[in-house]
Amino acid sequence: MEFGVGYFPTFDGMKPGEVARLAEERGADAIYFAEHTHIPAAETDRFPGQPLPNKYWKTYDLFVSLTAAAAATTRLRVASGICLVIERDPITTAKEVASVDHLSGGRLEFGVGAGWNRTEMSNHGTDPRVRMRVLKERVEAMKAIWTQDEASYAGRYVNFERIWSWPKPAQNPHPPVLVGGTGPTVLDRVLSFGDAWFPNYHDGILDRIAELRARAERPIEVQVMSVPADPKIFEQLRDAGVRRVARWFPSGPRSRVEKAFDQWEAAIAEYNPE
Repeated sequence: MEFGVGYFPTFDGMKPGEVARLAEERGADAIYFAEHTHIPAAETDRFPGQPLPNKYWKTYDLFVSLTAAAAATTRLRVASGICLVIERDPITTAKEVASVDHLSGGRLEFGVGAGWNRTEMSNHGTDPRVRMRVLKERVEAMKAIWTQDEASYAGRYVNFERIWSWPKPAQNPHPPVLVGGTGPTVLDRVLSFGDAWFPNYHDGILDRIAELRARAERPIEVQVMSVPADPKIFEQLRDAGVRRVARWFPSGPRSRVEKAFDQWEAAIAEYNPE
């Protein structure tokens, strides 16, 4: 089983390339960057159970961060965790995904989701009531752009005919699409357009992984974020067939990030003492 780290690349913390280089040096397999274009000022208290941390509105652009991480490393997988596709133009986003994958030599993993802040998505012109349908169409449209020399897509929310867009991704047919979320219908989306399920760790996750395996008619990976630094949980997820587990690290100076690495690596060493 692989191990990754998640990071909100804030402008006042350790820079994305620096964190990625440190992650590679310390043996991590992947780094995931969070995305929020903004946070509506009236909704900074809309976080489950506590006020919203200010890292949510201090991040660099997702694809700028991914490019910096890719340029600073040679082996590390670089991933969006997650890209709020419903807040982005799909043609532009397809270009950004393909560009980072091409420049990195095929190291990008594309985590996607609809997000939780309805005012944020409304500010981008997306009706929250149809956000899941928008997400599906935009991902399908991007796949068409990545895999077709002359791409077309006809949907209710995305439409274009005969477009050319290069570079194509380095990975064939495209970077893996990791579908985030833990809601009641998320497995439907994973099965419809995902290469992997990418949930946060939660009670009942083992049962839902088993449900995914039972329903899937093709290989689908599972990667899990927000995993406690607990070797017993690592073992449970490994036995369930999870490919990679990851944990959010705090944004801030190098000393804070290194402390988080120490704690994470101690749990990994206990899980895998060799």
